[in-house]
Amino acid sequence: MTDAAIIDIIKRQGMRKLDQPIELASGAMSMDFIDVKLALCRWADLQVACRAIVQRVREAGIEFDAAGGMTMGADSLAVGIAAETGGHWFSVRKEPKKRGTKQQIEGTPIGPGHRVLLLEDATTTGGSTEKAYTVVRDTGADVVAVATVVDRGDTARRRFETLGVPYFPVLTYTDLGIDPVVPPG
Repeated sequence: MTDAAIIDIIKRQGMRKLDQPIELASGAMSMDFIDVKLALCRWADLQVACRAIVQRVREAGIEFDAAGGMTMGADSLAVGIAAETGGHWFSVRKEPKKRGTKQQIEGTPIGPGHRVLLLEDATTTGGSTEKAYTVVRDTGADVVAVATVVDRGDTARRRFETLGVPYFPVLTYTDLGIDPVVPPG
């Protein structure tokens, strides 16, 4: 599949121009709503995005054992990439579970010696993914790359460059023909 196919899937099934701006997780406002989860809720469409992520990361010579990120944005991508690669998936909770095992990472256990690909469905600043990065790094695992289906701005790439982590957006705001989101402040 080509980038044109992914652009078509996102535009046709996951993008809406709103009458009023909405607040994004980053605190930024946007009139362009991109619902990547809705766009990729059919396996064939999710598979297109997962294959594109795997291709970009592997073409850069990066290998990984497990893929995941903050729940909910990374969950379907993590499972899809695990299915595509025969690897493992995990999900990072915003905070440790308050009962039972009190885990913050669900799915495959990760730690020293694991090479991790962090994922996000749509990224504006990369703040949520950086939170996942900190949790994963604290296990002793090595975060080898970060990938997102849609990068809505120009902030995330710089954030991950500062952390020394390669960053792979499948699509950017330019590909979708929308304005970049500028974080507040």
